[in-house]
Amino acid sequence: MTVKKSPILVLHDLDTVRAELVIARETADARQRAGLGAALAIVEQHWATTDEQRTREWARRVLRTAGVDPASDHVRAVRTLRRAVPGLGLVTANSLVTSVRSQR
Repeated sequence: MTVKKSPILVLHDLDTVRAELVIARETADARQRAGLGAALAIVEQHWATTDEQRTREWARRVLRTAGVDPASDHVRAVRTLRRAVPGLGLVTANSLVTSVRSQR
């Protein structure tokens, strides 16, 4: 059995964005500081998210958009993810659906 790498690639380069927000907040006037602090909190929340969490959230969005409930129709959910990403393997799609179901 050959194991294929997943065609899903998670990209997140928030280090630069975070650094720029920190600098902007430090140099901002009091009126702007609160908004920049709120933006920084959002970036830091996403910055701390793992690739697995991001991938699971992507799968959850795809299934929600397609109107598929992974708890009640596992097979359709797997098929939906595989259609969303041509080349996504059956084992990977099944694992994603199982992960989405367990993290409800």
